[in-house]
Amino acid sequence: MSNRITQLFNIQYPIIQAGMIWCSGWKLASAVSNAGGLGLIGAGSMYPDVLREHIQKCKQATDKPFGVNVPLLYPDLDEHFRIIMEEKVPVVVTSAGNPKTWTKTLQDNGAKVIHVVSNVKFARKCEEAGVDAIVAEGFEAGGHNGREETTTFCLIPLVRQAVSLPLIAAGGVANGAGIFGALALGADGVQVGSRFVASEESSAHQSFKDRVVAAQEGDTELSLKQLTPVRLLKNKFYHDVKAAELRGASNLELAQLLGSRRAKRGMYEGDLEEGELEIGQAAAIVQKIQPAGEILHEMWQEFLEARAKFCGAWS
Repeated sequence: MSNRITQLFNIQYPIIQAGMIWCSGWKLASAVSNAGGLGLIGAGSMYPDVLREHIQKCKQATDKPFGVNVPLLYPDLDEHFRIIMEEKVPVVVTSAGNPKTWTKTLQDNGAKVIHVVSNVKFARKCEEAGVDAIVAEGFEAGGHNGREETTTFCLIPLVRQAVSLPLIAAGGVANGAGIFGALALGADGVQVGSRFVASEESSAHQSFKDRVVAAQEGDTELSLKQLTPVRLLKNKFYHDVKAAELRGASNLELAQLLGSRRAKRGMYEGDLEEGELEIGQAAAIVQKIQPAGEILHEMWQEFLEARAKFCGAWS
């Protein structure tokens, strides 16, 4: 398939693997890129020296394009971007901040820049900032999320109407039918997170992967809305947060409850009760742990089947 996304990033399929903290190291990114998608390293959980190591190992493992995801609310941004530019990373995905801050600098260094948004207002700001593409993420998605709680099904056509940039749909996409639906809504490609958490190459703890595969409808919920909304699997930590919010806990108390290592404790170290388990609603669709390349090719085959079925039904 050739469209604006595959041409922009020089990839075979318009499928981008989300750069998820504690789950998206060089092994996952290179496996997705080698299979024809765009793999991303999740820099949000990495110190600068660790990020450089992952970038260098990714370059050794693949000769295909790959990228780095950088949440703009994290520390060490200057050092992260210095390393990204020194290592000539071809694609950078930014989120949770102002796209104007780094876009031109990165582009002047030869990188394509994608910015993640959750509403039309920020999609327009991205266009003004001159980014190369937008990820519009519905509130089904895992990890940090928009306060508007706009679903992917509503968000994509709204953003498509508002901006002309290449558009990537995220949130709730975990199979080929989801890809077909996203493209029908006006997207040029998709970003997939939860499905790739349950990949063999994901750096997530095996216990977390198993919990994702076991997840059912309703097992996740948007939490910590007073601080930064994040979708979590329900566990002891989630219920502690919910109880605190219901009794009117202050932002300071919630921040103290969250602490500084909850996400690592849950997703990377495998503490399924006290850890923060970030995952999307699409976890309920994920049925097994597979190699990342197999996941990508299976999703694409499902997309082709969904497209053929639709065209056959309406021919």
